[in-house]
Amino acid sequence: MKAGDRVKSALIVLIIGLLTYTAIMGISIPGIDFEIKKVKDSIRFGIDIRGGVRTTLVPPEGVTPTADQMDTIVRIIELRLDNKQILDRSVIPEKSSGRVIVEIPWRRGETTFDPYEALAELGDTALLTFQEVDPSLINEETGEYLPTGKIIIQGDDVVEARSALGQDGRMDVALKLTGEAGKKFQEATERLIGQPIAIFLDDQFISAPVVQSAIPAGSEPRITLGGFREDTVKEASRLAGLISAGALPFSLESGEVRLITPELGAGALDVSVKAGLIALILIWLFMILVYRIPGVSSSIALLGQIVLLLLVVAISNIPLTISGIGGIILTMGMSVDANVIIFERIKEELKTGKTIQGAIDIGFKRAITAVIDGNITTLIAAVVLYVLGTGSVKSFAFTLGVGVVLNFITAVFITKILLRTAASLGPKKSHWLYGVKGGTSNV
Repeated sequence: MKAGDRVKSALIVLIIGLLTYTAIMGISIPGIDFEIKKVKDSIRFGIDIRGGVRTTLVPPEGVTPTADQMDTIVRIIELRLDNKQILDRSVIPEKSSGRVIVEIPWRRGETTFDPYEALAELGDTALLTFQEVDPSLINEETGEYLPTGKIIIQGDDVVEARSALGQDGRMDVALKLTGEAGKKFQEATERLIGQPIAIFLDDQFISAPVVQSAIPAGSEPRITLGGFREDTVKEASRLAGLISAGALPFSLESGEVRLITPELGAGALDVSVKAGLIALILIWLFMILVYRIPGVSSSIALLGQIVLLLLVVAISNIPLTISGIGGIILTMGMSVDANVIIFERIKEELKTGKTIQGAIDIGFKRAITAVIDGNITTLIAAVVLYVLGTGSVKSFAFTLGVGVVLNFITAVFITKILLRTAASLGPKKSHWLYGVKGGTSNV
């Protein structure tokens, strides 16, 4: 037993204690503009818990979308919601009428609710266009270019837009265009060298990159923003998201907008929280009664795992749904499963006459493969659900995936450090304290 493990254990217990206090009570320092809210006040709850807003998006008068266009519209709306981390939502296309019904949750931290303000979370349901500019058509208040109607390419000409690091170390937005759009863009850039090309979502100005040189058809046009800094990285990501999410075949208009009540409500949240707390207490009791000192170590690690998971959910701004809470409770069970495998291995080693420290080291070593296999297979399932799922399925996949990663860290590393420290401080020969009935160790 190294003295370093005792220091690590003390730090682990201290950190878990501070994180738990922060999650429950929050932190506020008087006289300094510094505050960390309680986890309950920081988490963004889903539409099934808190309610939200429903809007109907309709095509322009006289336009009847095709089935392919409806699929494109739904895909882009889903993308816009994903970009804004609005995962608990419902996007329902009505192909017969060309309408799309969208439901989104309340914003985090709002006590009052303005449906029109919440609708802004969806993003502009607009037609993306790249237009030639007229220096005389400028908004005098903002200095932004106004639309000229001289469209070079539009949203459905853009196959992909992504942020990328240019060869000169500056941040770019790389565009992938269709074959026909590439030819149009080449012709325009040959004419407009040294002049800006403005990007609009409907009549809303987005950006106006200046043409540096002609861009041949088939190549990858790039919008250069500036040096590799935090602000330009964020701007490149924002612009790429707007361009990707702006490729609607035509503009959509917001029709009916109304509030919707939660399907399950705050009562369901209270029940879920109580169920989670009861499950946590029962797990603690089971682990301590069956495994004693190892059970205490795993209980401390499990508390740290749950607190860290809740903090990640709060910081990520991903809506927590009832399904997401189910994912958190499931990871608690997985943590127990990993610890049971490890502790049973330790008991087997103690029965063969190993010292307690030796049994701990060998038990963890021999159980690690089974623990890794179980966590990796579950993590793969969580990733697939997150990538392919929508709405509350994503919330479940997120909490499950993060929980699995934290479970591996706590079950394998933190529990082992705490257990080795406890073994060095406590009675050296009592097998009973490690879940073995009767018997003592050799040393």
